[in-house]
Amino acid sequence: MNNPSRGPLAGYKIIEIAGIGPGPFAAMMLSDMGAEVVRVERVQAVRDAPVSSAHWDVMLRGRKNIAIDLKHPDGVETLLQLVASADALIEGFRPGVMERLGIGPDVCLARNKKLVFGRMTGWGQDGPYANSAGHDLNYISLAGALAHFGRAGQAPVPPLNMVGDFGGGGMLLAYGVVCALLESQRSGLGQVVDAAMVDGSAILMSMFWGLKNIGMHDENSRGTNLLDTGAHFYDVYECKDKKYISIGSIEPQFYAELLRLIGLTGDSDFSAQLDKTMWPKLKARLVEIFLTKSREEWCKIMEGTDVCFAPVLTMSEAAEHPNNVARKTFIEIAGAVQPAPAPRFSRTTVPMPDAPAHAGAHSREILTKWGIKNIDELLARGIVKELFS
Repeated sequence: MNNPSRGPLAGYKIIEIAGIGPGPFAAMMLSDMGAEVVRVERVQAVRDAPVSSAHWDVMLRGRKNIAIDLKHPDGVETLLQLVASADALIEGFRPGVMERLGIGPDVCLARNKKLVFGRMTGWGQDGPYANSAGHDLNYISLAGALAHFGRAGQAPVPPLNMVGDFGGGGMLLAYGVVCALLESQRSGLGQVVDAAMVDGSAILMSMFWGLKNIGMHDENSRGTNLLDTGAHFYDVYECKDKKYISIGSIEPQFYAELLRLIGLTGDSDFSAQLDKTMWPKLKARLVEIFLTKSREEWCKIMEGTDVCFAPVLTMSEAAEHPNNVARKTFIEIAGAVQPAPAPRFSRTTVPMPDAPAHAGAHSREILTKWGIKNIDELLARGIVKELFS
């Protein structure tokens, strides 16, 4: 567990009700910043045979794990005893599930009036879609985001699940929880944080709403705009070795540097940078030019300049790039390479997270540390289950 004297969230105690995707990501973000986060698993998730290796899931790093039977009244009571001394709880079920388990926000806030109750859903706690199943792809579709990823004449391209699950979901939940924790310090009262992936995905599109409002982003012409692969000076290009580079020469001085380094200074076709009618022709010419050299050759020409350039790297390549190595952007925990906690702080230094834990790995330890009584009875009856017990 993180050293309680380090990290900007050191001293905060947070309960995470086990789920998938954005919930664990939010919990990881909070834990990375020094909060003591306890992940509550189902007793059915506990392995009955020894596990020799650390859990594979990077997003489970940095927190202790307890398995509680939340379908049993005594399991519910055990969780509520933990809630009584927690600062926040986060969950990612569909609306109404926590209430049916007997651990909804009203019950939890009755035990702890300062509790921040963070809720993560796709569609939100209310609205016509609230009780429907969905995934990232669906949420970013309804938010008006997915329609704008992709090239002209092609179908929208899902941007992995970074926009809905993680940027518009988990990170929004973590932000909301921290905001509510700050407010609770002044008011002495907790509250519910309703984080929805459709809301988060929508707010990530704020700049494009601004561009649309002034006629600088045509929402009906995907792949023809400034930042959606329409512009020849803001795109990804294939190189001679079948690898790729990225060019983002938007500002005039950066565009001039691009033209200089590829030998096009003074070319009349490229003089009107923002003439959209010329973009397809100019892009075709750049495609030919960038195919003449390998990615490494273009790196030697453009790295360290003001072109706004970078090679397009795989995850493994990114972990080995000199800039990322110098900044320690990636770390290794229990033999697994993964992104380091971010952002960074000058004084409240963020420590190295512990390896991801298996379900029930710390059940007795958590009950003891959080002051729960009758621990042996809870374990003996299977209300709380411990790994290998």
